[in-house]
Amino acid sequence: VPTALHMAMTSKEGDDHELIEKIKLDKDRYNAVIECYESLKIILVCLLLDYNDKRIVDDIDKIVRNSMQNNTLLEDFKMAEIGKVSNTLVKLLQLLKSEPTDDTTERKIVNALQDFMEIATRDFMKDGHGILKDENERKQSFTNLNMDVIKDAFWREQFVRLHLLLTMKDSAMDVPTNLDARRRITFFANSLFMKMPRAPQVHDMISFSVLTPYYNEEVLYSSHELNRKNEDGISILFYLQKIYPDEWKNFLERIGVDPDNEEEVKGCMDDILIWASYRGQTLARTVRGMMYYRRALEVQCYEDMKSEQDLGGDESARSKAIADVKFTYVVACQLYGMHKASKDSRERGLYENILNLMLTYPALRIAYIDEKEVPLPNGKMEKHYYSVLVKGDDEEIYRVKLPGKPTEVGEGKPNNQNHAIIFTRGEALQAIDMNQDNYLEESFKMRNLLEEFLIKHGKSKPTILGVREHIFTGSVSSLAWFMSNQETSFVTIGQRVLANPLKVRFHYGHPDVFDRIFHITRGGISKASKVINLSEDIFAGFNSTLRQGNVTHHEYIQLGKGRDVGMNQISNFEAKVANGNGEQTLCRDVHRLGHRFDFYRMLSMYFTTVGFYFNSMVAVLTVYVFLYGRLYLVLSGLEKSILQDPRIKNIKPFANALATQSVFQLGTLLILPMIMEVGLEKGFGKALAEFIIMQLQLAPMFFTFHLGTKTHYYGRTILHGGAKYRGTGRGFVVRHAKFAENYRMYSRSHFVKALELLILLVVYLAYGSSYRSSSLYVYVTISMWFLVFCWLFAPFIFNPSCFEWHKMVDDWTDWWKWMNNRGGIGLAPEQSWEAWWVSEHEHLKNGTVRSLLLELVLSLRLLIYQYGIVYHLHIVHENKSFMIYALSWLVIGIVLVSLKVVSLGREKFVTKFQLVFRILKGIVFLVLIGLMVVIFVGFDLAVSDVGASVLAFIPTGWFILLMAQVCGPLFRRLVIEPLGVLCCSCCRGGACRGPCCAKLRQRSGAVLRKIGPWDSIQEMARMYEYTMGILIFLPIAVLSWFPFMSEFQTRLLFNQAFSRGLQISRILAGQDGRGTITKRE
Repeated sequence: VPTALHMAMTSKEGDDHELIEKIKLDKDRYNAVIECYESLKIILVCLLLDYNDKRIVDDIDKIVRNSMQNNTLLEDFKMAEIGKVSNTLVKLLQLLKSEPTDDTTERKIVNALQDFMEIATRDFMKDGHGILKDENERKQSFTNLNMDVIKDAFWREQFVRLHLLLTMKDSAMDVPTNLDARRRITFFANSLFMKMPRAPQVHDMISFSVLTPYYNEEVLYSSHELNRKNEDGISILFYLQKIYPDEWKNFLERIGVDPDNEEEVKGCMDDILIWASYRGQTLARTVRGMMYYRRALEVQCYEDMKSEQDLGGDESARSKAIADVKFTYVVACQLYGMHKASKDSRERGLYENILNLMLTYPALRIAYIDEKEVPLPNGKMEKHYYSVLVKGDDEEIYRVKLPGKPTEVGEGKPNNQNHAIIFTRGEALQAIDMNQDNYLEESFKMRNLLEEFLIKHGKSKPTILGVREHIFTGSVSSLAWFMSNQETSFVTIGQRVLANPLKVRFHYGHPDVFDRIFHITRGGISKASKVINLSEDIFAGFNSTLRQGNVTHHEYIQLGKGRDVGMNQISNFEAKVANGNGEQTLCRDVHRLGHRFDFYRMLSMYFTTVGFYFNSMVAVLTVYVFLYGRLYLVLSGLEKSILQDPRIKNIKPFANALATQSVFQLGTLLILPMIMEVGLEKGFGKALAEFIIMQLQLAPMFFTFHLGTKTHYYGRTILHGGAKYRGTGRGFVVRHAKFAENYRMYSRSHFVKALELLILLVVYLAYGSSYRSSSLYVYVTISMWFLVFCWLFAPFIFNPSCFEWHKMVDDWTDWWKWMNNRGGIGLAPEQSWEAWWVSEHEHLKNGTVRSLLLELVLSLRLLIYQYGIVYHLHIVHENKSFMIYALSWLVIGIVLVSLKVVSLGREKFVTKFQLVFRILKGIVFLVLIGLMVVIFVGFDLAVSDVGASVLAFIPTGWFILLMAQVCGPLFRRLVIEPLGVLCCSCCRGGACRGPCCAKLRQRSGAVLRKIGPWDSIQEMARMYEYTMGILIFLPIAVLSWFPFMSEFQTRLLFNQAFSRGLQISRILAGQDGRGTITKRE
């Protein structure tokens, strides 16, 4: 309305039609103007008791309507004065809103009404001076008012509404200012127009339960955790205050605390703990969200009674009783019993927080595994295991004896769900993870969703109802935003298409709703066999589909979900999913589904499950095959002969074709689903803008890097098995990861592979540059150079504060110390390079003979470099004899002998005769230098030959390391285990796991270490690790010299935060200000 008033004030005479059309452009604005006028007329008529006063109002109304009909509104009224009319009316309504308590207030209302009528007739209307004249002049106008109207609640609502319409500015479109509140309101309003079943009354609805598995995560943040600073000087509370400034301000206002009064803020620490916990990925947040179901059912049940006029005074108690019958919430706290008996402060705190949750929410139930030692008749003690359900003040409801410990039989999380599922009730079961949230407005639609079980979708009724998710952790960090967009495109447009028309949607995690009766009689919702069922979620979908179930997807209801926000957390998540897909590739369920599906459904299932990871692996393998093929062509001379063939004159069309396909090699097409989904929900202009911003924030680099993560862990699982659960963490404070931490995490999965590709590209460039055009090389290899760059430097570009000089110096010191730590018994991989190097080969111990032989065969590719390059050295003078290749192996042998001498010297002399050891190393060094001088002088060795030899021998040395790593497990499989079978009587029918064969394996391993060159291999591996680390660290150190690099990286990582005006620079700098709050004693 204020906008319409402004339009009228700036309009000229004769523009009546134009003014009306401008107001009508916004239908809501036009309706608001009409409502204001009609409401004002009705209020005045009802408020006035005197007949003459009512007649004046009718006369003004007739003049207005005649002006509108004749299009003379701007001629009959002074529109410049309409603002004055509006202001006096607002004052009048402000008085009417407040109920009058004495004669003074009533007199103010009369005066305000008289002022309004006088301004409206004398200042606003051109010919309105005579309207207020009373012919008899017996009394003053507008003094006789109906005060009962003012006191009536109905009319007071009308006063308030009219006052809001007149005072609400256009900025009200931004109310609420909180972005998440806007999103929730928008989605809820849009969802009401989606197709959904009609909701029954609460006592007729399908009853359901919610089940949440919980292990050892945070329940509620403590004061110490909120105020504890990380290495950057950032506390969780300070971080939350800066990330959610509007919510922090609203929170303090809600509890009535002045934000400038620090002492008063410290006194409300209990409330602050809850506020902070509801913004992290905590169990308290999840429980609060799920209990909204019960609250919604209570409200809806009360409304049902009200509509049926079934009100007897006890509606609240009846509503709660019906809600308890229809809804059950069970949290499977696996270690609750251990936490209860523990003396550790953190574990005891977890128990107390869970107990407080049960007291806060009386309908909450906790299921846990209890261990008790029971005496046997022979006097020995035996452990018995029970599934226990408790409520309220730790009151035990049920205790069910188990045949054994569930989490030792299978995977922990699925068996945690399996032991607690017996305590759920109802016909439906919703599986909710511990990092999820729910919203009150979405809870009101649960009745509608459950009705889907009664409707046929296709040929059958659904057995799993898929539900949409919103990622609530994608608001600040660019990495979190990338993951949020990736998840959003999958849980919306992706699952929508999988469910219909492809009919291959499975269960991809929480928060799907299961037909509880269907699944509990067909194996449950969680397969829990160790290793193979690492990703237990999707096996529930496999199981349901194999047993003729029907999985659907519904987007009119959504729940919140937290995701990983740091680079290493995201990598752990991607590794876990890739491992799970590797096990799915090997499992029977996928095999059975492939046999039972028709051709099109089979292909749809393949490309939307294991096929995606298989194709990712094939894409990377294709790069290797392509470059090794090019390496063969350039070293053998075939490429030179082909390009210099006189019959091949014009290859420009070929180069153009390569340029075109290289664009699509960068993965542009993979971004299309995200653009389509954002376009459908927010508009294609917004989608294009987000796409451009993602490119500027290096999203292609991020996703290319994780292509390597998927390939490495999927391929390793296919080859050797042994997938394991990887904890990703629930933290949300973005922290700086040390160089050593990144090196440990990505060395084998990315750095080694990237350096191998780098050597391939350099060799291909060096030996083909004399006859090949540079443009052809660029077209052929540009995407591969991009791949190498991403795999080498993405972890550091997306690592906060990586280019700050003091952080770089600390990282170097920490990595160098870690590399030089010689290890020892009981050291963790994070403490010593040797311990880490041994742990990196653990997967080979579980490998079969076939997988180990295949690993050995694959590593033979590294010998191609040496075989091809040695014949291109100047020193050989184009001699193609096999003796040249044999002599190259002699050089490698000399290097290995030198390493063995140094290793033996360290073992014999480093503790007591350090001087002798140093002399020995000096002698070895001088001998090697002498040999190099002799070769330079006597055999015409060129400087370029040294560089070429390095390129040739580096891959060969890595082959020796790989062969040494594989030979140990292979020897154990081929020799030690068969010997154990022959020598041990308990080995019949399989490998013995008893102490007899364990001693044999231990002694044989010790003998191999004594007689084998293992120490030399370890020293050689350390040299390679030093070289790799320095090569990767050097560019980071150079860029750290430039101060602007740190600012650029901060802007890159936290663009969304900068757009919202957040103080990210202060957060990263650790300038904590008033972020530290301690609980007052």
